[in-house]
This record gives sequence, structure tokens and C-alpha cells, in this order.
Amino acid sequence: MCRNIRPLNNFEPPATTDEVRAAALQYVRKIGGATKPSAANQDAYDQAIEKIAAASQDLLDSLVTSVPPKNREEEAAKAKARSAARFAS
Repeated sequence: MCRNIRPLNNFEPPATTDEVRAAALQYVRKIGGATKPSAANQDAYDQAIEKIAAASQDLLDSLVTSVPPKNREEEAAKAKARSAARFAS
């Protein structure tokens, strides 16, 4: 899985349209094998991004959980601590 794609479910405030689209963009780039598609493939990439973003938003909107929403700042701090521990030499 692409390391740049972050979980978007169960956060307060909920994931924005921009965050969902950014995850779709990363996914399409990963499976398409190019960060900058050729002009001939740009339309295919754009269509895939829009379809995947819409499907992702539908998924996020329909998920149900009994767990309280996570705090974005706390999760970011945890990720930063994990990264510091992993790269500490």
C-alpha cells in the first residue's frame, strides 16, 4: 500500500473532499506507475481519480463505528513519535 495514503475514517472533524481526492490521486499514481502521466494518458488518470474519490467518499459516508472519533492532532503526534523512533540512530 502506498505510504502516503492515510486512513480517513472516524476522525473529528470528518475527512474533507480534498483529503479524499488526495488519497485517490496517490492510489491512481501508485497503480498507474507514474506520478506525471503522459498527455495521452492524462484523461484516463483524471477519470480514474474522480471515480475512486467518489467511491471512497461513498464508503466513508456509509461506514458505521461504535468507537469514538479520533483526534487528528493526537494521531499526528503519535505518527511523528513513531517516525522519530524508527529513524533514530
